[in-house]
Amino acid sequence: MATDDDTSTAWRVHGERVVYDNEWIRVFLTDVELPDGDRFEHHVVKLKPAAVMVLVDDEERVLLMWRHRFVSDRWGWELPGGLVDEGEDPEDTAIRELIEETGYRCRSMRHISRFQPMVGMVDSWHDVYLCEGAEKVGDPVEVTESQRNEWVPLSEIPRMIRRGEIWSSGTLVGLMQTQLIRAGLAGDED
Repeated sequence: MATDDDTSTAWRVHGERVVYDNEWIRVFLTDVELPDGDRFEHHVVKLKPAAVMVLVDDEERVLLMWRHRFVSDRWGWELPGGLVDEGEDPEDTAIRELIEETGYRCRSMRHISRFQPMVGMVDSWHDVYLCEGAEKVGDPVEVTESQRNEWVPLSEIPRMIRRGEIWSSGTLVGLMQTQLIRAGLAGDED
């Protein structure tokens, strides 16, 4: 059985070159070699990290945003979140985006997950926070972010996922991890 320190299947990087670069996205052609010696250029996309917030109120409802994504030309429910600004902590991003997109702040929050949404070609860390206890502090200032915001019972989330109403990776990870925590199947232990 292989161990964590066994690198026999690791790809070797010989170098990379930028083919496109702006403030949102960097695209590279990376010179890689497979363990069998096959060598080729592989596309790699690097994006800014993102932070997502799961806001749960005292009635076990989660605040979701109904929004359109032009890339896929599709509507769906999403959690508040956004890109981490240069030098900003992901936790601060999640707090900022929650207030800007929903007008809510939370009483307590904790980090519940860190993931990559599309490993193998895209590098973009996503941090997810669980915020418990909602406090309305104003109206959303990001009025083009969503069509509407709605409080949805956590018990309804699995049905919404099955119906295809929730399909964004950050939202799926955040809501499923929250469901596991609420069911006592995932805790705060490392």
